[in-house]
Amino acid sequence: QVQLVESGGRLVQAGGSLTLSCAFSGRASGRAFTEYDMAWFRQPPGKEREFVAHISWSSISTYSGDSVKGRFTIFRDNAENIVYLQMNSLKSDDTAVYYCAAAEAAILIPSIPKSIAYPYWGQGTQVNVSS
Repeated sequence: QVQLVESGGRLVQAGGSLTLSCAFSGRASGRAFTEYDMAWFRQPPGKEREFVAHISWSSISTYSGDSVKGRFTIFRDNAENIVYLQMNSLKSDDTAVYYCAAAEAAILIPSIPKSIAYPYWGQGTQVNVSS
C-alpha cells in the first residue's frame, strides 16, 4: 500500500508563491519511491478534478497542464521520498484542493493527464488565493 500526505496549502495573495509537498511512503508495499511516477491534480470549488503536473520516476520528463504552464514547476527528491509543486504568480483561479497522486512507472504519455491512471492519492491540501 502506498501512502501520500500533502502539506503546504494555505491562504496566499494573488501574485504570490507557494510550494506544496507530498510525502510518499511505500513501506507497506515494499516498493520504492523511484518505482512511481508522481503527479499533482487539483479540484476547484464546484468543478471537476483537473491535471496540474506530472514527473517521471527519474525526473527526466515533466508535463504541465495548460493553465499552469510557465507558473508551476513539479520536482521531486528521490532521496527524501517527496514530490513538490512550486507555484508562482498565483491567481484566484488557482484556488482549489490540491492532490498528490502516484502510479507505477512508467505511465504512457496519453494517460498522464487522466486521474484514472493514478491508483494512489493523498487526502489533499487546500490552497486559497485571494484577489
